[in-house]
Amino acid sequence: MHFDLTDEQAMIRRTVREFAEGEIAPQARHVDESGEFPAETFRKMAALGLMGLPFPEELGGAGVDSVSTAIAIEEVARCCGSTAIAYSAHLGLGSAPIAMFGTPEQQRRFLRPAAEGTYMAAFGLTEPHAGSDAGATRTTAALKGDEWVINGSKMWITNAPVAGHIIVTAVTDRERGKRGISAIIIPGGTPGMSFGQPEHKMGLRGSVTTAIQLDDVRVPRENLLGERGKGFIQFLQVLDGGRVGIGAMALGLAQGAYEAAVSYAREREAFGKPIGAHQSVANMIADMEVAIGAARLLVYRAAWLKDQGRPYSREAAAAKLYASEAAEKVCRDAIQVLGGYGYSQEFPVERMYRDTRLLTIGEGTSEILRGVIAHSVLGIR
Repeated sequence: MHFDLTDEQAMIRRTVREFAEGEIAPQARHVDESGEFPAETFRKMAALGLMGLPFPEELGGAGVDSVSTAIAIEEVARCCGSTAIAYSAHLGLGSAPIAMFGTPEQQRRFLRPAAEGTYMAAFGLTEPHAGSDAGATRTTAALKGDEWVINGSKMWITNAPVAGHIIVTAVTDRERGKRGISAIIIPGGTPGMSFGQPEHKMGLRGSVTTAIQLDDVRVPRENLLGERGKGFIQFLQVLDGGRVGIGAMALGLAQGAYEAAVSYAREREAFGKPIGAHQSVANMIADMEVAIGAARLLVYRAAWLKDQGRPYSREAAAAKLYASEAAEKVCRDAIQVLGGYGYSQEFPVERMYRDTRLLTIGEGTSEILRGVIAHSVLGIR
């Protein structure tokens, strides 16, 4: 076994870390407090070639592997969760399905501008009555002539109002159940598509999350992504990759909180010595180190399996499950180490704690993921 990063992976880590520390971290508190989408940050990321990291160079990407992409998301999250969730959704949900299932024309028309960073991308799956039970989708798409006419609603959609295209799931054959769900690409600005007000969230406030209303939205029949009726199978595959991205984001948030706690434990004195010299604090730091190390191995392993073209659904679920729950505890304990300062907005750990809370919910709740893992192990439902 070989646990070192390749030269390219190490270079990507250095590049993204330098950018994140110089450009993202100074804006993180403002982004959180104002709720402003960091559009200028993404323009700068596009100039660095970060917006299409895993996609082929001929389609505007950088052609790097999944481990490198996870590292990039991790480094962004280490400085700002809001930026990281928008970035991860852009890569893993809004763009990856077109790379995986799109026709050459769809890739040219939609993936290239997303990969080049001309615009953000989004994926509309969740509905008011279809969250964890995504097979209960009620949005419909009827083929009328050479157009799909789409009606329904989506909710909790990251990047929706700023996206140049949104991939939505819709029922195209009601009588076929889950096998009647398809995925369709809707260009931004299409008549009949409107957005709700940005959600007022506990954390990740700088990522734009809204509902989508679809009222007789018409798109060409060639905007069908992949085969008709294969949307359910497609988004299960898409979510595997998205879970690696969320796991990487959890790693970054945990790493940022851990570093803040370590620094404070070295500098803050109580009872005549640094608080890190007291066993209760030292034990928390040790537990953080172990949890982050274990989570990183799980996340990188899942990404590596994806790069090998091997099945990785169970590993992606395990990585996301463990990393998200570990990150929440790491961030909580970081607040405990900083004490009253940790609870104050003057220090970043309270923001990181709020940001990490979503990660046990989005792209598969911890409860659903335990079911995925158990089914994979046992072979029974």
